[in-house]
Amino acid sequence: MLARKYLFPHVIEMNYQAGRRLGVNVYLIDGGNEFILIDIGFEDTVDEIVELIRQMDFNLSTCKMIIATHADADHVQGAHRARELLRTRVAAHPMSVAPLQEGDEILTYATIKAQGIAIPMPPCKVDQLLNEGDTITVGPHKLEVWHTPGHTSGQLAFKMGDLLFCGDNIYKDSCVGVIDAHHGSNIPEFLHSLERILKDDSKYLLPSHGPVFRRDNRIIQKAIDRLTQYQYMADFGTCAVSWPLLDEWEKDVREGRMPDFQRS
Repeated sequence: MLARKYLFPHVIEMNYQAGRRLGVNVYLIDGGNEFILIDIGFEDTVDEIVELIRQMDFNLSTCKMIIATHADADHVQGAHRARELLRTRVAAHPMSVAPLQEGDEILTYATIKAQGIAIPMPPCKVDQLLNEGDTITVGPHKLEVWHTPGHTSGQLAFKMGDLLFCGDNIYKDSCVGVIDAHHGSNIPEFLHSLERILKDDSKYLLPSHGPVFRRDNRIIQKAIDRLTQYQYMADFGTCAVSWPLLDEWEKDVREGRMPDFQRS
């Protein structure tokens, strides 16, 4: 039997458990007579994760569900295989259903042609929908479902006591999940989700990438301040709300003002 490395009571993170980087953070919530997994990661690590769970003396048949925080490939490429191995259900937000069930390589970020990235994205059936305000029970434990769009339209977070499984909303270094129009990023929605996390009373944040960390509102506020600027920067293309410089230039053009190089 493999000793279980609990980060918090009833919470195991599989990278810490393995003692090496497997990929995305995969959280096992131990409910005693049942367990759930939050995310599963890439397909090529699914067998190892399942074997680790077996070695920790969990009954694989008691896996209640695999939850997709969202439908990006690094979180869910292995969902179909894990669903079969564990004979369990996959749960996700309604907005994550289409990319998961269709194996959409663009929406899931499995294919980025410009960078030569192309990995298979096996379609995976979504057995249960998770919406804002739903509650997931795992033995005696309860997880409150939050819909936190911004990174993707179907991004979810989960509150369990003083723990917040925050997905790709925020990391320890104040970075956030990638902002890209191709998989549905929305900066104003992202800001709303971050502000919700800022106002919450959770003591620890458990992100989908990198280390778990104690709440520090300066980390969250730094991300909010940066994304607030992003709304008005051409760098973010169609994800930006507007580009003030272009508006000013258009006004000058309409009103016949030529550039004044002496003033610049």
